[in-house]
Amino acid sequence: MILGSQVDTFAGGIHIAVKMAQAFIIMQIGNTDLDRVCAEAIVPALKAKGFDPKRVDKHNTGGLLKSEIIGFIEESQIIVADLTNERPNCYLEVGYAMGLDKFRNLILTARADHNQSSPTHVLGGPKVHFDLQGYDVLFWDPKDLPAFKDELQKRIDRRLVIIGPPPGKPQPKWDEEWIEKNRATARKGLQQAGLTGFTEVQFGLAQSTLNKNPSELLQAAERALIHTFGWPIGIVVHNERRPRPVSDGIIAEVPAPAFNSYDYWALRRNGDFYLLQSLFEDDRTSGYIFYDTRIVRLTETLLYCARLYTQLGVQSASVLHFAMRHGGMKDRILSASAPGVWFHDRKSVEDEIYTEVEFKLSAIESGLVGIVKQLLQPFFELFDFYRAPDERYEKIVNGFVNDTKASEQTR
Repeated sequence: MILGSQVDTFAGGIHIAVKMAQAFIIMQIGNTDLDRVCAEAIVPALKAKGFDPKRVDKHNTGGLLKSEIIGFIEESQIIVADLTNERPNCYLEVGYAMGLDKFRNLILTARADHNQSSPTHVLGGPKVHFDLQGYDVLFWDPKDLPAFKDELQKRIDRRLVIIGPPPGKPQPKWDEEWIEKNRATARKGLQQAGLTGFTEVQFGLAQSTLNKNPSELLQAAERALIHTFGWPIGIVVHNERRPRPVSDGIIAEVPAPAFNSYDYWALRRNGDFYLLQSLFEDDRTSGYIFYDTRIVRLTETLLYCARLYTQLGVQSASVLHFAMRHGGMKDRILSASAPGVWFHDRKSVEDEIYTEVEFKLSAIESGLVGIVKQLLQPFFELFDFYRAPDERYEKIVNGFVNDTKASEQTR
């Protein structure tokens, strides 16, 4: 079983790069007795199971220690946390792993005298704190480290089965059946509205543990709305077109003939989101695409995504898959809604384009402009290789953020 980080080996004189998964060891640092336990039991057990063990005092890269620890916890498939000697930093790191919903990746260990049910425990001596006493802790005897190593290997095997599926097996990014079901409904509604141009968005968590009921989903969706101007992404109306509960979440379909627009969106219990929305441009000038409007709409969509997951209680370190499709593009001309920008008849000969990215939820705050550019640049290039200057992305994205802030302060 070979999993995650790089080691080198040789086979028949040929240099081969073998990938190993990462494991992280949480324990007291600077204690010679525990260093021996780590070297003779924990590290060999992890290596025997195909893991590359990391310990922050031995494998940091010179960055901020707190950030290095967070990175190790987020990126490790197995985390062995030894609670010997009641070190506050160890409990803090265990708590952080739990906050990331990585408790299933944790294997807790401690010296045998920390077990309050053990005859070796000394009243008033070190112990496993009450908030973790109810969890399964592997207690070890310093006089029998081989037995500890063997039992730890068995625990790793069991944990890998519980975590499942087997590491390295590719996981689908989307539930294609769910996407196609909603896509078929939305495309039919768009056609009935007499519209052809659309933006389609789908996003979801790489590893979701969410299971929200329709009422919780609706509350989160409504609180996530951005009312800066115009028709908001994920619109919620309170009439006959209001969102409807279904077995796996909620859906909303909002045709608006008076505005030459159509919206369809669906939000699933696990946080998967699908949106198909007609183009704002078609209510202004048929046959055109406004590059600045596309930047604004994507910026709003990403901010809506961040708000939605925040409302649903998703951790900022969670990884998202985000995809966008533009359709009905053939023979459209690139232009701008704002005056003073000219494109010299840049026309698309392609009808649809799909782009997809993966990023952490926190990146919507720290790298918003970059994500917008990454998703839209392939789309703009359909129009005779157009590339929007970086400063235009910056100006439009930051301008929308500032407008949103100002708008919400006056609401």
